[in-house]
Amino acid sequence: MQLSKFSDYSFRALIYLAEHDDTLNTIENMASELKISQNHLKKIIHKLSKGHFIQTFRGREGGIKLAKQPKDIGLSDVLLYTEVNTDFVECLKHNIQHTACPYQTSCNLKAIIHRAKDSFIQEFQKYSLQDLLQAEI
Repeated sequence: MQLSKFSDYSFRALIYLAEHDDTLNTIENMASELKISQNHLKKIIHKLSKGHFIQTFRGREGGIKLAKQPKDIGLSDVLLYTEVNTDFVECLKHNIQHTACPYQTSCNLKAIIHRAKDSFIQEFQKYSLQDLLQAEI
């Protein structure tokens, strides 16, 4: 399984904010240090703010910080919030009536992928942002 760049960058932004929790952070500084374009980072910050993972403050003295303690930010919550598409094959899409696959009614791939996806998410449920800040797990 592969995370989208959006999720990957979201995790990086959260780690950065957790490591720099003593001050308000700016998109400019974060983008420079994380080597992410400012425009892309703005979209990530906006989404994470709407999801209540971070807080943003406008104005001259504004900036960005975590909305919660790192131990209270579950990795599975971030993953499920930032991943747009977890349908790895066409037949997993919810509203699809017709697919080009001739094995749609007799194939067990869908069930196997669902179990694998559930296991993947369950592994993320074991950890918080705080765990990403530690040297080893």
